[in-house]
Amino acid sequence: MNEKVRSTLAPGARYALVILALTQAMSLLDRQILAILAPAIKKDLGVGDAEMGLLYGTVFALFYALFSLPVGRLADGWVRTKLLAISILFWSAATGLAGLTTSFSLLALSRLGVGIGEAATSPAGTSLIYDYWPRERRGFVMAVMASAIALGLGGSLILGGVAAGWWDAAHPGSALRGWQFAFLVAAAPGFVLAIFLWTMREPERGGMDGIATPPDPRPFAASLEMLGAVTPGFHLIVMRMRRASAAMVGRNLLSIGLITAAMIALTMLSTAISPRPSLLLAGISINPHALQWSVIGFGLVVIVNLVQGVSLSDPEASRVIRGSPTLMMCMAVGMLQSVINYGMMAFNPTFLIRTYGLSMQETALKFGFLSAGIGIVGPLLWGPLSDWLQKRWPGSGRAGVALLTMGLSPIMSLWVYTAPNADDFLWRFLPYAFVLTGWLPPLYAIMFDQVLPRMRGLTSSLYLLVMTILGLGIGPYIVGLLSDATGDLRFAMLCINAAALPIVVLMVLIGRRAVRDEAALVVNAAG
Repeated sequence: MNEKVRSTLAPGARYALVILALTQAMSLLDRQILAILAPAIKKDLGVGDAEMGLLYGTVFALFYALFSLPVGRLADGWVRTKLLAISILFWSAATGLAGLTTSFSLLALSRLGVGIGEAATSPAGTSLIYDYWPRERRGFVMAVMASAIALGLGGSLILGGVAAGWWDAAHPGSALRGWQFAFLVAAAPGFVLAIFLWTMREPERGGMDGIATPPDPRPFAASLEMLGAVTPGFHLIVMRMRRASAAMVGRNLLSIGLITAAMIALTMLSTAISPRPSLLLAGISINPHALQWSVIGFGLVVIVNLVQGVSLSDPEASRVIRGSPTLMMCMAVGMLQSVINYGMMAFNPTFLIRTYGLSMQETALKFGFLSAGIGIVGPLLWGPLSDWLQKRWPGSGRAGVALLTMGLSPIMSLWVYTAPNADDFLWRFLPYAFVLTGWLPPLYAIMFDQVLPRMRGLTSSLYLLVMTILGLGIGPYIVGLLSDATGDLRFAMLCINAAALPIVVLMVLIGRRAVRDEAALVVNAAG
């Protein structure tokens, strides 16, 4: 390890932050645009809330999470700027495909492609930006990235609602529906942004942290090996190649058996709670609940395979990750908060349209601008605040900010979502959204300080896998399931906030031991 940790910005740091923030915004725009278009899609395709939750979360989540692992490994060894440029080209093309689809199957295929393409955004982007900005400024950096997420979320509502509404009004009776046109418009900017990413300078890996990181001699081979190691079925071949012990293989097979049994039970329970007509995918009739829990089960097997695979292929990274309870708890908190956030975000536009009678265009403009504005300003205030508090109270400073915002926002949601009319809802949503924006910058800063620079792509991928499969993959589906079963979307959305109870407990524990676990980082790496 080098002795000197840099405290000045690397050349081009501000430009890189702008480009990477825009990439993050585009990622969320293309991912979230489905929410504002959902009522029109449901009408044209004849599906329910549970199916839209499955499409919004589960189908996207599986491939986003699965491919974040090999591209995260690739981000730790290859040119990250080039990787991001290729990725945005891929997901923009997949978004454009949704504009040409006329069936649930093709729309699911488009979401699958968007998931694969966007898988590189967080692993490569986080790894890259940490090599431009010093440790003491990373709360601010993550605040900018969080603001970019809000820009993408709000922008998706505005662009999707306005574009769809304009097309339907200007071209009534057209074979191309407004929601299809909106997907085509959303796809276009990504092709331009890819050029800027391709030409951006690649910084020295680990230079900001004073940790020399030699080039990876075989990044693509390692990435493909990672994909094989986590993909169910192929993982057994890789385990044999790596000479896994019989006991490890036995534990793996037992885990798969238990996961399969649990998913069957959840399919039966979900079907009993809210029976749904079968979906026709590629000519095959499938119970939507069986599809949902099959995907979640597949993701859980991938998580098991990843944890075991890292212990065989990268013992140092395995020791660092397993040796930090803070890191594990941060991932659990991010997952639980994602259950809440994605469950609410997937249905916010539908809630406004259904409950208060707003049109798609009204929802897009009023709620879209509100969400984007607060979402941009909030993290830029919370991030620097968490950096300042961290200096005064190491460990507990950032954790305190995250605890406050994640503990208070569910209580505020009861006040917001029981508003008597749309105007009251929007005014109440202002302080609620501001509080809700404060959790991500401090939590991410805590989490990525728990690993070595060369492990940030892997750590980001592991976090994304857990957060996406169990957060994005479950939150929207549960809200849709409860909405279909009860006929009360408001009740379904408020129920999801119960996930805040374990979040509060975990954040208290993180605040008590974050510094201790970070101090043990080098010792854990050495074994």
